[in-house]
Amino acid sequence: MHERSDVETMTAALTVGVTRSAQDSGMAKLTPLHRQVVQGMPTVPDQEVRVLTATLLPGDVTPYHSHRHPVTVYVLEGTFTLELDDRNPVNIEAGEVFVEPSGVRMTGRNERDIPARVALFYVCEPDEPFADPANAR
Repeated sequence: MHERSDVETMTAALTVGVTRSAQDSGMAKLTPLHRQVVQGMPTVPDQEVRVLTATLLPGDVTPYHSHRHPVTVYVLEGTFTLELDDRNPVNIEAGEVFVEPSGVRMTGRNERDIPARVALFYVCEPDEPFADPANAR
Protein backbone atom coordinates (compact mmCIF):
# COMPACT_ATOMS: atom_id res chain seq x y z
CA MET A 1 0.00 0.00 0.00
CA HIS A 2 1.33 3.46 -0.93
CA GLU A 3 0.27 6.89 0.22
CA ARG A 4 1.38 10.39 -0.66
CA SER A 5 2.75 12.72 1.98
CA ASP A 6 0.88 15.94 2.70
CA VAL A 7 2.42 19.27 1.64
CA GLU A 8 3.67 20.14 5.12
CA THR A 9 5.48 16.82 5.46
CA MET A 10 6.96 17.07 1.97
CA THR A 11 8.26 20.56 2.55
CA ALA A 12 9.63 19.84 6.00
CA ALA A 13 11.33 16.62 4.97
CA LEU A 14 12.29 17.60 1.42
CA THR A 15 10.24 14.69 0.08
CA VAL A 16 8.34 16.56 -2.60
CA GLY A 17 6.82 14.10 -5.06
CA VAL A 18 8.15 11.04 -3.25
CA THR A 19 5.76 8.25 -2.37
CA ARG A 20 6.17 6.11 0.70
CA SER A 21 4.87 2.75 1.68
CA ALA A 22 2.92 2.11 4.86
CA GLN A 23 6.14 0.77 6.37
CA ASP A 24 8.62 3.23 7.85
CA SER A 25 11.46 1.66 5.85
CA GLY A 26 9.68 2.50 2.58
CA MET A 27 10.42 6.23 2.69
CA ALA A 28 12.82 7.38 0.01
CA LYS A 29 15.83 9.20 1.46
CA LEU A 30 16.91 12.47 -0.13
CA THR A 31 20.41 13.82 0.31
CA PRO A 32 20.76 17.53 -0.46
CA LEU A 33 23.98 18.15 -2.39
CA HIS A 34 23.94 21.94 -2.44
CA ARG A 35 21.79 24.95 -1.61
CA GLN A 36 22.65 28.50 -2.59
CA VAL A 37 20.76 31.74 -3.12
CA VAL A 38 21.68 33.24 -6.49
CA GLN A 39 20.97 36.36 -8.50
CA GLY A 40 20.41 36.59 -12.23
CA MET A 41 17.68 34.01 -12.86
CA PRO A 42 15.38 34.64 -15.85
CA THR A 43 12.31 36.74 -15.14
CA VAL A 44 10.30 36.08 -18.30
CA PRO A 45 6.97 34.20 -18.02
CA ASP A 46 8.43 30.97 -19.50
CA GLN A 47 11.78 29.47 -18.55
CA GLU A 48 13.56 26.44 -19.93
CA VAL A 49 15.28 23.93 -17.61
CA ARG A 50 18.36 22.32 -19.13
CA VAL A 51 20.52 19.47 -17.90
CA LEU A 52 23.70 18.66 -19.83
CA THR A 53 26.70 16.42 -19.38
CA ALA A 54 30.20 17.10 -20.61
CA THR A 55 33.41 15.10 -20.66
CA LEU A 56 36.73 16.90 -20.62
CA LEU A 57 39.68 14.72 -21.55
CA PRO A 58 43.06 15.47 -19.99
CA GLY A 59 44.20 18.88 -21.25
CA ASP A 60 40.76 19.93 -22.59
CA VAL A 61 39.82 23.59 -22.09
CA THR A 62 36.47 25.33 -22.52
CA PRO A 63 36.26 28.55 -24.53
CA TYR A 64 36.51 31.80 -22.59
CA HIS A 65 32.86 32.67 -21.97
CA SER A 66 30.14 33.92 -19.65
CA HIS A 67 26.62 32.78 -18.83
CA ARG A 68 23.50 34.93 -18.77
CA HIS A 69 22.14 32.96 -15.79
CA PRO A 70 23.76 30.85 -13.04
CA VAL A 71 24.93 27.37 -14.05
CA THR A 72 25.25 24.59 -11.48
CA VAL A 73 28.19 22.24 -12.09
CA TYR A 74 28.18 18.80 -10.46
CA VAL A 75 31.37 16.80 -11.03
CA LEU A 76 30.63 13.11 -11.60
CA GLU A 77 34.22 11.92 -12.14
CA GLY A 78 37.66 13.50 -12.02
CA THR A 79 38.42 17.15 -11.31
CA PHE A 80 37.15 20.23 -13.13
CA THR A 81 39.23 23.40 -12.69
CA LEU A 82 37.28 26.61 -13.14
CA GLU A 83 38.97 29.98 -13.64
CA LEU A 84 36.65 32.95 -13.12
CA ASP A 85 37.83 36.53 -13.69
CA ASP A 86 39.23 38.23 -10.59
CA ARG A 87 39.11 35.02 -8.52
CA ASN A 88 41.51 32.22 -7.68
CA PRO A 89 41.05 29.01 -9.69
CA VAL A 90 38.61 26.52 -8.15
CA ASN A 91 39.19 22.75 -8.31
CA ILE A 92 35.83 20.96 -8.19
CA GLU A 93 36.28 17.29 -7.33
CA ALA A 94 33.97 14.33 -8.03
CA GLY A 95 30.87 14.61 -5.86
CA GLU A 96 31.23 18.37 -5.39
CA VAL A 97 28.99 21.19 -6.63
CA PHE A 98 29.83 24.72 -7.76
CA VAL A 99 27.47 27.41 -9.04
CA GLU A 100 28.94 29.51 -11.83
CA PRO A 101 27.60 33.06 -11.44
CA SER A 102 25.93 34.93 -14.27
CA GLY A 103 27.80 37.69 -16.06
CA VAL A 104 31.29 36.56 -15.00
CA ARG A 105 33.85 35.65 -17.66
CA MET A 106 35.43 32.24 -17.17
CA THR A 107 37.09 29.19 -18.62
CA GLY A 108 37.26 25.62 -17.39
CA ARG A 109 39.83 22.90 -17.87
CA ASN A 110 40.90 19.39 -17.00
CA GLU A 111 44.44 19.61 -15.66
CA ARG A 112 44.54 16.00 -14.47
CA ASP A 113 45.49 12.82 -16.33
CA ILE A 114 42.01 11.21 -16.22
CA PRO A 115 38.76 12.38 -17.87
CA ALA A 116 36.51 14.77 -15.96
CA ARG A 117 32.76 14.22 -16.35
CA VAL A 118 30.37 16.96 -15.25
CA ALA A 119 26.62 17.47 -15.16
CA LEU A 120 25.41 21.02 -15.77
CA PHE A 121 22.02 22.29 -14.62
CA TYR A 122 20.57 25.70 -15.43
CA VAL A 123 17.44 27.69 -16.16
CA CYS A 124 17.28 30.14 -19.04
CA GLU A 125 14.92 31.82 -21.41
CA PRO A 126 13.66 29.40 -24.09
CA ASP A 127 16.16 28.93 -26.94
CA GLU A 128 18.80 31.10 -25.24
CA PRO A 129 22.43 30.09 -25.97
CA PHE A 130 24.25 28.16 -23.24
CA ALA A 131 27.14 30.60 -23.14
CA ASP A 132 28.28 33.85 -24.68
CA PRO A 133 31.84 34.16 -26.02
CA ALA A 134 33.98 36.55 -23.98
CA ASN A 135 36.91 38.65 -25.07
CA ALA A 136 40.30 37.32 -24.03
CA ARG A 137 41.65 38.71 -20.77
